[in-house]
Amino acid sequence: MGEENIPKEGPLIFAGNHPNALMDGFLLNATCGRLPLRFMVNAKLWDFKLLAPFLNATGAVAVYRREECTEEHDNQGAFDRLYEVLESGECMGIFPEGISHVESQLVRLKTGTARIALEVSARGRTGVKIIPCGLNYIHRHRFRSQVLIEFGQPIVIDEQWVREYREDEHATVLKLTEKLAEALVNVTLNAPDWRTLRLIQTIRRLYKPASAELSPGQYIELSRRFVNGYLLQKDDPDMVNFADVAENYQAKLDLLGLKDYQLRHTISPWRTFRTVLLRSTRMLLLLPLAIPGALLHLPVGWVAATVGNRFSYEKDDVATLKVFATILLLPILYIATAIVVGQYFGFWWAMAVMLILPLSFLSSVRLIEAEVSLYISMLSMLRLARLGSDLDRLRSQRAELVVEVRALVNKYTEPDLPRFFTDKDFN
Repeated sequence: MGEENIPKEGPLIFAGNHPNALMDGFLLNATCGRLPLRFMVNAKLWDFKLLAPFLNATGAVAVYRREECTEEHDNQGAFDRLYEVLESGECMGIFPEGISHVESQLVRLKTGTARIALEVSARGRTGVKIIPCGLNYIHRHRFRSQVLIEFGQPIVIDEQWVREYREDEHATVLKLTEKLAEALVNVTLNAPDWRTLRLIQTIRRLYKPASAELSPGQYIELSRRFVNGYLLQKDDPDMVNFADVAENYQAKLDLLGLKDYQLRHTISPWRTFRTVLLRSTRMLLLLPLAIPGALLHLPVGWVAATVGNRFSYEKDDVATLKVFATILLLPILYIATAIVVGQYFGFWWAMAVMLILPLSFLSSVRLIEAEVSLYISMLSMLRLARLGSDLDRLRSQRAELVVEVRALVNKYTEPDLPRFFTDKDFN
């Protein structure tokens, strides 16, 4: 989203938020449309022997944290290399927060991004632009999660910036860093804490009509509007009362193991049976291709999940470790299997195995997803069947909350602000 903001040529600095360790760099590389993209990377990552060759192959530049800099290890050489990248008209990537994190909002930005952009411009390389990049994961730790990458309006380092930099380097660097922080806030979803963000997610689900579908971009933008509106009005008595009731409603759902969407409509036995039948049919269609590789791929998935959950130092690097474990294990698995098949059946059978196993892997993933969906459907059906009057009370409470949230939106939203949904959607 926002690809039109990326110039086709000229020196660029892609500056993004940093919620998901090395996955953030992979995603920017895949979507920015400007290659090669040289990243500033924490020098400690070169201590991982399996990771170092990959970092070197991608042209990553090792940078030490300020507290780690010594006479032997300083960042001057790294900065000189990055200056050369920009002066040659190429692109670099940087995460100005400095470290990957799991906070609910941006942390204070480091000044390195602004300093590099201003220094290169002061050297005579005009036209340097900083592209704010917002990485918004829908479910960060979930396999095959959706992510919205939003590229904001470029910050152009023009002659005015250069003059101010020459007059007062320190003040200008801080000023540009603050401008970049404001730009990143506009392309990311931020809340003061996770409790607020969880409340906003509950409100968004209540507000959205059942018949409407949101793209990832609309999903993030609607959540962003609710965060801003809630923070402006959180002390209003009506808002305080609504927030308390909404949190209570969500707590009841969590206690009963239910999701909000399950209360939108009365679920008929026929509709439930049809859902289970369709998901069972999907599983049966995938079985012929998925079974041959399931015994091989399931251990890989188990190992990757174990590595991600048990060996991560921080919550933000779980997805990175899972991906790297899978990338390392699958080729080894395929080659070993092909060698065994080749010894017994010949070269061409080994080649066929190398082609079939990746297809079997994709089918296995789809099969597991179908199994999970079927399990959730059957579990939900059992829960809904035994709740009885509790379910009726929850539905009534939800209906009241829906009316109230729409009234609050109409009360506090600017009249000229474009709406996501019309009266027809709500009806």
